[in-house]
Amino acid sequence: MTTTAIYPGTFDPITNGHTDLIQRASKLFDKVIVAVAEHSGKQPAFSLQERIDLANTVLTNVDKIEVCGFDTLLVDFARQKNAQIILRGLRAVSDFEYEFQLTGMNRKMAPEIETLFLMPAEQYTYISSSLVKELARLGGDVSSFVHEKVFSALKDKLKNKIK
Repeated sequence: MTTTAIYPGTFDPITNGHTDLIQRASKLFDKVIVAVAEHSGKQPAFSLQERIDLANTVLTNVDKIEVCGFDTLLVDFARQKNAQIILRGLRAVSDFEYEFQLTGMNRKMAPEIETLFLMPAEQYTYISSSLVKELARLGGDVSSFVHEKVFSALKDKLKNKIK
């Protein structure tokens, strides 16, 4: 049996923390689906297709992954993709309460799908897409937090406000 994990998120933009987690997950599972959420209640800086394209670019050298967008309930998408595992990242204790609620809801709707948590490498625990975007909007250098192609896309999106 092939073990498929689905790693959902907005990935707006995909960060080095996301990439670290995906690379490590690709060593644990037969397949990892990077599921880019179209609607999350957030106002993304990048369109769904831009986020998918950036993820594909950043993850070119990672084996056993598939990047795709979705706009349904996560558990429905996981079932559609025959995923047995929902993979979530935990950076800090502050993430836990929200993730705990999501896990409970997903378990109620799809008890056959297990949720597993991975922590990013220590150097990425403070990185989030929201912080990267905010820092970039204020002219900060985010080049050490994202892939060079993502950095370039952010510069283009923000009309060269970042250094």
